[in-house]
Amino acid sequence: MSSTRHHINHQRRRQARADRPDAAVDAGPLATVTAGTDTAAKPSPTNEGARRFVRVPLRSPTPADTARGEDSGPESDASATADEHTKAARRSRRTLCLVGALCVLTLLLGGFAGWAHARAGTLRDQPARQNTALTDVSATSEIKGQTSRAVAALFSYDHAHPGTFDDAARKLLTGKAVTQHRDLFAAVRDRADQQKAVITTTVTDSGVERIDGDRARVLVYADQSSVSTAAAKKDKADDQGTYAGAMFAVDVVRRDGRWLVSGIDTFGR
Repeated sequence: MSSTRHHINHQRRRQARADRPDAAVDAGPLATVTAGTDTAAKPSPTNEGARRFVRVPLRSPTPADTARGEDSGPESDASATADEHTKAARRSRRTLCLVGALCVLTLLLGGFAGWAHARAGTLRDQPARQNTALTDVSATSEIKGQTSRAVAALFSYDHAHPGTFDDAARKLLTGKAVTQHRDLFAAVRDRADQQKAVITTTVTDSGVERIDGDRARVLVYADQSSVSTAAAKKDKADDQGTYAGAMFAVDVVRRDGRWLVSGIDTFGR
């Protein structure tokens, strides 16, 4: 019985030795690892059972691993840290520049506001800027109406009713205008009395040049006519009178709710 078993085992070992080269060829990309034996030595029947084979797959890094930077090492980590520091420094510089620009803009706006306030105060203090002739429509209309009626009365004369002329001068003139009016009409009044003339003045247009509180200046356009009543009947048909246009300015002042003529400017005439 033992001989038969020994013979069977011997056949198995011979078969294993015959099949070993083919097995090494079929292993492909697998490495053969032996434990406790020398691969260069010729195996003996005593240590045949101690030999074993282990298949170890040969693995190479995949592109995905390389793309993820798994094999980058310490140099890659240092480069990434440097990039982060650079980006942080740039953000800090941009923030500082923005804050500086806002500070400069605030100072400029503050300076402009102060200058504008001072300039507005200066303009309000100037007499020329206090003119309300264009903004106060009610006062402008009142001044034009009263001035037109005053000029018509002051510059018209009827030799038959001299008292009307004197009464107008007494009621509508004030200040230096009293003397100016008397000097202007001294010669005219004498001639009108001699010729028995009637002088009529009609205001055709007027404009308020300025209003400064209770004082104003008015530019007046008027038509004047002078007709004599002393000529004979034959000459009356030929005498159509004298007509002329006049332009002058008057200064008026408000007294007791009325606008009185305080100055007469005939522009050098």
